Formats: sequence, C-alpha cells, structure tokens
Amino acid sequence: MSDAKKELENLIQTVVRENGSDLHIAAGRHPAIRVASELIFLQNRPAPTNEDIMAFLRLMLDDKKVDHFVREQELDFSYDFKGESRLRGNAFFERGNIGIALRLIPKIKTLSELKLPKVLESFTKREQGFFLLVGPVGHGKSTTAATMLEMINTERAEHIVTIEDPIEYIFEPKRSMIDQREVGLDTKDFNAALESVFRQDVDVIFIGEMRDHETVTTAVTAAETGHVVISTLHTNNAAQTIDRIIDSFPPTQQDQIRIQLASSLLGIFSQRLIPRISGGLVPAYELLINNKAVANLIREKRTHEIDVVIETSSGEGMIDLNRSLLELVRSGEITMENAYRYSLNPKTLERMV
Repeated sequence: MSDAKKELENLIQTVVRENGSDLHIAAGRHPAIRVASELIFLQNRPAPTNEDIMAFLRLMLDDKKVDHFVREQELDFSYDFKGESRLRGNAFFERGNIGIALRLIPKIKTLSELKLPKVLESFTKREQGFFLLVGPVGHGKSTTAATMLEMINTERAEHIVTIEDPIEYIFEPKRSMIDQREVGLDTKDFNAALESVFRQDVDVIFIGEMRDHETVTTAVTAAETGHVVISTLHTNNAAQTIDRIIDSFPPTQQDQIRIQLASSLLGIFSQRLIPRISGGLVPAYELLINNKAVANLIREKRTHEIDVVIETSSGEGMIDLNRSLLELVRSGEITMENAYRYSLNPKTLERMV
C-alpha cells in the first residue's frame, strides 16, 4: 500500500460518515465496518497486508507501544484522529497475521440525547456510594458513564479521578477538576492507582472496568469512606452482577463483601442497544436502586429474589427490562421479535404482552 496514512484516514472517515460504531482491519481481508449492529465489508477498499497494518499501528502508536504489541501480541489503545474523532483500539495476532479492531468513541451526549432515563441524574448528585453500569460488550456502558461524569463536571465542584485502560472520553474541566489516568502510561495497574487515589483528595472515582476482587475491595472501601465510585462490569443484569462480584472472592471473604456491598451500593444500571425500526440503535435498560429490601436480600444470600423487587418497585424509580422493551415496542421503536431476542426472561415478557 503506497500511502498508509491516506488509507487509514479514508477508513476512519468512512466509519464516521456512515454513522458506524466499529472498524475491523485484518491482513488479507477487505476492511469491515459495523453500522447499527450489521457488519458491512468494504469491497472497494484494498485488503491490507501485515506490513500495511504495522504501518497503520505506527501511525496510531508511539514506538514504545508498538514494541509492547510485538512483544505481548495484544494491545489496548486509544487514538485521537485529527482532534475530530476518538477511537478505542485493540491490536492482536490471528493465525500469525495482525488484526485491529477500532471502536468510534462518540461525543459526550446528554441523557435525553441518549434516550436514557432521567432517574440516572439522581445518582450524579450523591455524595458517596458505589454505582455500576453493566451489560454486554459494546452496548454503551462507557458512553453512559461519560454522560454521568460530565453531569458532575458541569454541575458540581468536585475532584474527579478516572482510571482507565485505555482512556476513552476526554473531559474538559468545567466546575470540577478532572485527572484522567491511563493504566500502563500513568499508573502500573488499576490497583496501584486505586490505592494512591486515597491520598489525592478525590471526591468521585471512575474505574473503567472491575477486573478482579482486589479492585472491587478497594472500590467498595472508597464508596464506604465518603467517595462516589462509578464503574462498569460485563454482566447481564443486576442480580447476576451482585453474584459475580461476590463469587470473585474466596469463600472466607464472601460474607464480608456481602455486608459491604449491601451498605455501599447505590444502584446497578444494565443496558443493551437494540436495532431501531427506523435505523440506528436505541437503548433498553434495567435499573436496580439499593433500598432496605434489596440490601437485606444481598446480606441474606437471596439475590435470586432481586428480579421480583425490580418488577414490583417502579414506584420507587426501579426499571424492569421487560417493561422497557415493551415500551419501545409500543412506541414503534423496535420490533416484537427483537424484544424477545433481547429479553432475559422471554416467558415473562410473553405474559406481559
């Protein structure tokens, strides 16, 4: 490929122009973009070689990161494209060939622009506690987290520290002071950054992803000691999230984390993006708000009953995923077929129709 820079620019501009979410580049294959969940191969673009893809990486990364990729054969990174767009990337090897997956990071939007419930605003006003955003990979958790952090940044004078791998959204300080730390660049790992955050006079902590029980322990402790902690987890719903967190601990520590979680948890917001009839994607969601009943269920090892609490507590602001799906069907946003497809309990949804 004679001009790697021009080709990479062309590919990224295609994703932006087509309102795509992802760009896939692999040796010996035409590039592909994902638009509204559908993968589309760009047959008019040449299939790159390994040398072409290494040239792309050298345009997006410094020499140190390129060396790290060659040595470790995996790399997460972020890339600022001309100050106009920002992308999150992963480079990898596949059968000896190199591949790159790039995800376009959209501009920070408001809750209404994202079609998310206004009740999320209430969690940005809390002085302490633990709030989790969960759902499958690629369904908008980071985008929702960025919107909540931007609301704090706009409305409150706080010290916000983000710990990410890599940094996705870049925040412009408004009323708040914001320090964004990238794992591998600004800190050794999540745990090291979390340990030091207690000495940084911080009010709000965003942890890009909960990866192990050490991170959870420190995050819950921070939430108990006067900090707001927001983080993400790759789980499907609130009950599964609580079980996953507790199960990540050795049996001898599980009772303790149950007690801590019951007292420090603010809520769990689960979301997934669903193809819209008119094109694009629209979110469906579930919201668990930690009240006395929920806290008791967590402490008493009865998390399997949490789904019932969510279904019967809409008056307190909780949101049931099936009801969210049905509202989208009734408003003509999504098909009934997709409602069943994305429901975690289709039989209950069928009874509600």
